[in-house]
Amino acid sequence: MKRLIITLFALALAAGAFAQTQTVRAFSHRGGRLERDENTAIAFQESWDAGWTGFETDIRMTKDGELYLTHDHTLERTTDGTGIFEEKTAAEIEQLRTKKGNKMMRFDEFCAWLDGKNNLYVEFEMKTKPVDLYPQARLEEYVEKVYKAVKAIRTEGSQFVFTSSDYRGLRYLQEHHPDAELLLIVSKPICDETIALAKTTGIYTLGCKTEGTSREAVRKAHKEGITVSLWPSLTVEDFILATYLGADRLCCDIPLTLRAYLEQNMPWLKVVY
Repeated sequence: MKRLIITLFALALAAGAFAQTQTVRAFSHRGGRLERDENTAIAFQESWDAGWTGFETDIRMTKDGELYLTHDHTLERTTDGTGIFEEKTAAEIEQLRTKKGNKMMRFDEFCAWLDGKNNLYVEFEMKTKPVDLYPQARLEEYVEKVYKAVKAIRTEGSQFVFTSSDYRGLRYLQEHHPDAELLLIVSKPICDETIALAKTTGIYTLGCKTEGTSREAVRKAHKEGITVSLWPSLTVEDFILATYLGADRLCCDIPLTLRAYLEQNMPWLKVVY
């Protein structure tokens, strides 16, 4: 069914029967996790070299308070280490290498890499789960460090978004740094429940799952002033379907493949990379 919808959408676009009125902001998820060594300097650089200005990364804090880019709270999937990331010191993390032999990237290195680049879109995902690894005092220390580092980046025309599936950190930013742009990640589709959640939390940008989302639900979200970001985009078909549904923002795990495909086969799609 998904492939049929995508095929019909592509044909309708080509025939001019469907007017794409929204512009989709695409971003390279962890630097393109299905194509490159996720959350590493080389992954982000290669996305940048391919013309991408949208990025997403994940941030965790070591036992001694240093910030690094890594998605999991355990080390086994992506590195040659074992155990819980948050129980390691920065000196221990510096000794590790990814499964592809790269150094784990410090958050200050990532911010330095962004520094001086303009017209960026970057999502900084605050990874504070499991919640017992980030009790309130540690959570606040972590959020303050992330916020201050992001605000120190020198750039023009850029959009920086603090995201999380843990509302605690977003709530702290709402209370202490109301200038921060926020996105709440929800492992559910856009629907009445998630629309109500946006209104309850006061966070009017949602990162929701494509599966189960309908065009009608997205239109309803838009009427409530909600910006819709859909995930995942593991394939070209995933991305095209989410565009059809009306998403405003889309993560992409295959940025190099996607851009080459869309520019060659669907240049009429309004995508900002």
